[in-house]
Amino acid sequence: MFKDHTVKLGICPIGWTNDDMPELGSGNTFEQCVSEMALAGFEGTEVGNKYPKDTQKLKKALELRQLQIASAWFSSFLTTRPFKETKEAFIEHRDFLYEMGSKVIVVSEQGRSIQKEDVPLFEAKPHFSEGEWELLAEGLNLLGELAREKGMDIVFHHHMGTGVQTKEEIDKLMDITDEDKVSLLFDTGHLYLSGEDPMEVLNLHFPRIKHVHLKDVRDDVAAQVRQKKTAFLDGVKEGMFTVPGNGNIDFGPIFETLAHKEYRGWMLVEAEQDPSIANPLEQAIIARNYIREKAEI
Repeated sequence: MFKDHTVKLGICPIGWTNDDMPELGSGNTFEQCVSEMALAGFEGTEVGNKYPKDTQKLKKALELRQLQIASAWFSSFLTTRPFKETKEAFIEHRDFLYEMGSKVIVVSEQGRSIQKEDVPLFEAKPHFSEGEWELLAEGLNLLGELAREKGMDIVFHHHMGTGVQTKEEIDKLMDITDEDKVSLLFDTGHLYLSGEDPMEVLNLHFPRIKHVHLKDVRDDVAAQVRQKKTAFLDGVKEGMFTVPGNGNIDFGPIFETLAHKEYRGWMLVEAEQDPSIANPLEQAIIARNYIREKAEI
């Protein structure tokens, strides 16, 4: 289905240890995490909070397991804080990823985000003013310029509980940012949970998509999260997200479209769950087998 050597398959550490909720997987070590990723058949990972900050130590640990760093999450606050604060943190983050050989930098706007707040996920979603949209677009363009200094791209991560969550908001962001400076991360689970058709975003914005997160959703749990007015992190703990092949998203058309359009880059399984309930290695193997079957890679 996919042409040889065009797609790399990885998995994110959030199934083993959760950066926003350290109590989830607190006993799971970095070594266990990357060893089980390799054992399950993946070739890459994004960076978690337990990963060594020393690039030489991290490189050695990954080389032993034949893994690469695909990227890492960066929180921007372009709508709520002076650009200087985001710029300084971004440069440090960029240089770390550059040293690790990454080509893209995942950026998510956390200004006014409710991801970590105890408020209803669907009812309390923030909406940006025109002034905030302008700050976001200007700031992202500048971050894109900084990334290009190292031959890298920023990929914007649309996300539940933020000001860029829906297709309409993604469309607007793509319209007001420079296509040569701001690319898009395509996340199946966040689109599906938001009530959007991931295929619409994939087809419309494919030329801007340079990074993919494969996340599945359990419809029954998602319905309870909406009905009970549950917060985002509580929804995670209740199991609204899962790995591809274990939820309700049909990834067949998604893989077919990515292959047909000759997507090049990383596809990473990203499914935040409680590892005491959803065994990370077992979940990783489920995802890997499903992708092998559906995407033929």
